[in-house]
Amino acid sequence: MNKMKKLSLVLAISVLLSGCASFGRGITEAILEKQDNEDTRLCEITGNQFTGLKPQLEAPGRKMKVLMVHGVGNHLAGYSTEFLEKLAKELDLPVTTRAYKNIKLADPKAPEKNLGNLRIHRYLDQSQTQELLFYELTWSEITAKDKEVLAYDNSGEQSFRRAEVNDLLKKFSNDTGPDPIIYLGEKRDDILVAFAQSFCWMISGDWSSLPDDVHKLCSSKNVTPFYNDSYAFVSHSLGSRITIDGLQRLASIYADGETAPYYTAIANVLKNKEVPIYMMSNQLPMLQLGRVMPKITNQEAAYCQPGGEKFAERMLLKTNIIAFSDPNDLLSYALPHDFVSKYLDSRLCINVTNININVAKIYDAFGLGKLANPMDAHIGYDTDDRVIALIAKGIANDKTAPIVKERCRWIRTID
Repeated sequence: MNKMKKLSLVLAISVLLSGCASFGRGITEAILEKQDNEDTRLCEITGNQFTGLKPQLEAPGRKMKVLMVHGVGNHLAGYSTEFLEKLAKELDLPVTTRAYKNIKLADPKAPEKNLGNLRIHRYLDQSQTQELLFYELTWSEITAKDKEVLAYDNSGEQSFRRAEVNDLLKKFSNDTGPDPIIYLGEKRDDILVAFAQSFCWMISGDWSSLPDDVHKLCSSKNVTPFYNDSYAFVSHSLGSRITIDGLQRLASIYADGETAPYYTAIANVLKNKEVPIYMMSNQLPMLQLGRVMPKITNQEAAYCQPGGEKFAERMLLKTNIIAFSDPNDLLSYALPHDFVSKYLDSRLCINVTNININVAKIYDAFGLGKLANPMDAHIGYDTDDRVIALIAKGIANDKTAPIVKERCRWIRTID
């Protein structure tokens, strides 16, 4: 009888514990579900208002051309597809071509060398009067060979010794960590040439003039489209440094010989262009470490104001940097004014708008503090609806998207 009582007691306790566990799971799931439904993530914009791509897209007789430059890690052509489709939807561009175009980029000094891929998409509005040409640069194959040095560490020889999550993190580190280091070496020139070739294809003509499925050097000397069309850049992590370096390199070129008039014309057009750069997971401060300082800094007034003594020597009329940073992204940084003045070339005439935005969801870890996945915080920008709406339609203008008006706070800065 005593044995039967003991057995009954054990069974009862087991049922209770099982019920408690289920009850606990239920509470946990309910709390997480509630946190998912109540999206109170940060979206705080500090700086001047900006218009986004929409007004330029609507300008009569003008095409909007956007070049996207990826960041660290291995990327395949097509990496921007989700971002582009969301952007096209936000811009109300429901018409596209049956197929995109691919150009294998070549080096002017070594045409047989492969410098990555440029994929071009074309989107239009229903009346086909507004046109977006989207250029996706994939440069990661330039650094792929160098990163093979670490391939052994991703093999079963090493990975089986790690905990599963740690193994995933180590592979992510091996894929992304080397790129900034490689960029500081000899491959930097190849990456910047890939950027220059992409820029050349972007400014040289319209959709019909672009080749497809070729390994070809851009040799166009036609600057007329560059005068007429509007341009913007979208970058992620290391791509931001590549874009700034690439623009500075292009604007500084005054080549010798027969190409000199062309480069001079390009430089003159740049001097009268306002070019926005939408930087996701901005890493300019970190990637400045160990670099030589620009020759011209802290001279914005001389180069960027119409009455400045060196206004004619500017590189661009204005470079509007819209820097998106998730505070929980371990590899992203805001751009303080002092950094811009001290570490970026004054001739770029940079104006910065910082956007602190949580792209990763934040959870309450049951009294232990709040938690956000740092990996989601690093890679989640290009699929976040608020980020895309800001790129498309800006802030503090009559076209600003409802999601931005409802979910973002704008803090205007003045001198």
